[in-house]
Amino acid sequence: MTQHKDAIPLPEDLRVFLMVIRKSGFAAAADELGLSPAYVSKRIQILESTLGTRLLHRTSRRIALTDDGERVQRWALRILDDFLQLHSELADAHATPSGHLHLCSSFGFGRNHVAPAISQLAQAYPALEIRLDLFDREVDIVNEGFDLEIRVGDDIPGQHIGRHLVSNRRVLCAAPDYLQRRGTPTHLAELEAHDCLVIKERDNAFGVWDLQHGASAESVRVRGPLSSNNGEIVLQWALDGRGVLLRSMWDVKPLLEQGRLVQVLPGYSQPANVWAVYPTRLAYSGKLRACVEFLEQHFKGLSL
Repeated sequence: MTQHKDAIPLPEDLRVFLMVIRKSGFAAAADELGLSPAYVSKRIQILESTLGTRLLHRTSRRIALTDDGERVQRWALRILDDFLQLHSELADAHATPSGHLHLCSSFGFGRNHVAPAISQLAQAYPALEIRLDLFDREVDIVNEGFDLEIRVGDDIPGQHIGRHLVSNRRVLCAAPDYLQRRGTPTHLAELEAHDCLVIKERDNAFGVWDLQHGASAESVRVRGPLSSNNGEIVLQWALDGRGVLLRSMWDVKPLLEQGRLVQVLPGYSQPANVWAVYPTRLAYSGKLRACVEFLEQHFKGLSL
């Protein structure tokens, strides 16, 4: 394939190329970008022609990067980051955050607390275009194309920046009728004989609860007939009297105040603070800084 002399790839073609990689296909990339698969295919052909090399191996089932494709991927990420930072600096200069922001969070906290905050953020900065995606799984914010994650839990990847938004902890609790039926545990080891509602999501080790008791750390292995990867489902099971739950105060505090749940072993808890997490490459992004500072102020009013 002959390289066009002095030809420079268009940023839009690089963006399409990265989306094809991220979505592992032309149709999925086209759907994400709001374009036709034929247009996406045409832009990749133009990019390959401009660079004079094949970037993708195509089969009926999948696509894979060539060696040159991997090189172009690294450069494309760098080039588009530079464009984003240029845009952010210009926005900073005019004191009006603008452009796209792609955020993610967990289902429960995202729906109940992040979504209302984003609604107010959009009102404060109408020039921002904000997308919020919710997951109950670990998210690779760089490779999945996110600018910011609102994360519950203190394990911040070393290559990212974490800004503390609000203090939070997970506590043990159960419905009054369950405790009346099965008894209230008075020692951590007693949980091994109880029905425990186990959640497999994000940073939680499945079947092991790592807890703080004063200045010491203790663990207990738990099991029960019900488990799920969705915290809201497990919370409903706890309300139904099915067992003991380890859940964030942001979720159970009103239920404890209403008496629908009772805290068990109140001396034990698990740190689970709320953080804004973003790649170090976006540390100087004006729109991201405005977003994080807004969220800091918003979550100051969230009492846990």
